[in-house]
Amino acid sequence: MRQFIKKITHPFLKLGLKLYYFKPRKYCYEQICVTVHPDVFPPHLTLSTKILLDFFRAMNLQQKIFLELGCGSGIISLYAASKGAIATATDINERALSFLRQNATKNKLELRILYSNLFQNLQNEHFDFICINPPYYPRQAKNIKEQAWFCGEHFEYFEVLFQQIGLYLNAANQSFMILSEDCKIDTIKTIALKNNISLDCLAEKVVLKERNYIYKMSKA
Repeated sequence: MRQFIKKITHPFLKLGLKLYYFKPRKYCYEQICVTVHPDVFPPHLTLSTKILLDFFRAMNLQQKIFLELGCGSGIISLYAASKGAIATATDINERALSFLRQNATKNKLELRILYSNLFQNLQNEHFDFICINPPYYPRQAKNIKEQAWFCGEHFEYFEVLFQQIGLYLNAANQSFMILSEDCKIDTIKTIALKNNISLDCLAEKVVLKERNYIYKMSKA
């Protein structure tokens, strides 16, 4: 029951998110502050963004080539840039990218902001770090906003992701993805292995009784 209540499909959570995000809201991490549009994945009431920010806080990103794939608010990319990374933030939500450009200017940080459906517009590029906070609820998204939450009825997002990401994985770089106990992790791992990608758990964090995992992606 607890897991069911947490899901974005639950009507009370949907109503709560709608009421809270009826207008743009500010979100801050350390010295970085962003304004998040209601049509963009919200870092405020979700756990994954903060967990990833804490994870990268301990890493040396100076002059590292950093990619946030599906950036949403983009605060992870901005934080990486503040730590000296050469950062790229991508998304398919044009509203998210527009707000991110404004937020990068406000924070006086240099950031490459690019429209890309997964790796579509990143062909033949190299990254030292790749960060992914994926949609993982198995349902068909009805609009661009819902694509931040839903991966398709048959996990189509992960089918494409794991087909593409193998070209960007090597012994010299590190790629990370966060998942929650609230999703079908075994199904996602099966899709990864089908594409010769292994998911190895590096960190586990329990917040508000929800267990979250950060996985490193490698060629199997």
